[in-house]
Amino acid sequence: MIDHALFDPATIDPETLRLNAEIVAAHAALPDPWSLPIEEVRARRRAGTKAAPAMPHSARAEWLTIEGPGGPLKLRVIRPKATTKLRGAYLHIHRGGWVWGAADEQDPWLERIADACGFVVLSVEYRLAPEHPYPAALQDCEAAALWLAGPGRAEFGIHALTIGGESVGAHLAVMVLLRLRDRHNQPRAFRGANLNAGFYDLGLTPSVRNWGDERLVVNTLDLTKFADGYVREGIDRRRPDVSPIYADLKGLPPALFTIGTADPLLDDTLYMSARWAAAGNGGHTAIYPGGCHVFARYPSPMSERALELIDRFLMALA
Repeated sequence: MIDHALFDPATIDPETLRLNAEIVAAHAALPDPWSLPIEEVRARRRAGTKAAPAMPHSARAEWLTIEGPGGPLKLRVIRPKATTKLRGAYLHIHRGGWVWGAADEQDPWLERIADACGFVVLSVEYRLAPEHPYPAALQDCEAAALWLAGPGRAEFGIHALTIGGESVGAHLAVMVLLRLRDRHNQPRAFRGANLNAGFYDLGLTPSVRNWGDERLVVNTLDLTKFADGYVREGIDRRRPDVSPIYADLKGLPPALFTIGTADPLLDDTLYMSARWAAAGNGGHTAIYPGGCHVFARYPSPMSERALELIDRFLMALA
């Protein structure tokens, strides 16, 4: 049962309210991203803005190249510290609406998982839309998962595999699990999924449609544009191979769903986590009062609690 008190505005702590107001103000001071060339938006994102400061790169990160469906496919690899026992691997899929983002834009998160869990962490540098629309990103992530579940196990000397991502990265992680089950007869190649603020219905859930213009990280227009950029006109967005919320979810591994109540994608997680549980897959749904979209991106006590829970969930899978 979900604790309804989590959705009471009175439960939102003052620091979260302050942070959310600062994020909205910072975005309002920036040009509308849809008024700029996409390459400029990507460059601004990489450089960092007041609304979304850039995360530092890890000195320990390296690039590994495998064969992908569209040519060479890069994976950003961060290994645990030498003093940490190697216990498995985490395949990470980055956020960015399928149109922005990169595998090297969240190194501190990946370093944390590597060291806390003893996992080799690999982040997929998948092809971006609109230059490479659906299913290019999914095919790249599928190829990375198959490589890790095959030759990657021997290369790193590991057995326990986990997968996850944020926003559209969570969407792609679920789609990969479905493809492994349906196309490759590997329903449990990965022991669990870390799914943070996923975008599971490209036809848009009520919380997305009703959010409006306020850009608390993202708004209704942003999420609509993301879906439009990824899926070309004429494709039914309620197809299970496009929007995993409509898929048969039986036989998938346990998942940790993380969501804030001030996220336009709230319904996506509430609906998907309910269907995941109904399918008998197991897992947990963590709901954070007032948390914005992928709120763990912004340092705060609430973010630390969410990241600690993610660490514990992943460690338990090794």
